[in-house]
Amino acid sequence: MTGTPFSVTTRTTEAGAVVTVEGELDVATAPRLRAGIDTLVLRSGQRLVVDLAGVTFCDSSGISTLIAARNVAEAAGAGIALAAVPGRLRRTFGLIGLADFFPTYPSAEDAFGD
Repeated sequence: MTGTPFSVTTRTTEAGAVVTVEGELDVATAPRLRAGIDTLVLRSGQRLVVDLAGVTFCDSSGISTLIAARNVAEAAGAGIALAAVPGRLRRTFGLIGLADFFPTYPSAEDAFGD
């Protein structure tokens, strides 16, 4: 893919953690997302929210990393949600049978609202 800058930022709240991903989530960058998720400390009852608003591309490596994030959250007794999933990625989830695998919300703030 082209050189869209990639970044992963995290912030924690009482309700859980928000991981914001920007750029192309692919075989070259997915390990950076995984490393960021692996450093999080989640407690039972919290939620991990992955904000995908800035994702411009996502390949199977990125999707695998999102599934791994779900496993990390569940192992901690926490939930997971995706926020601001781009339309193309939402369609891909539907095509590969993951449309209902992740709760999705319009924004990270909405993901903590229920």
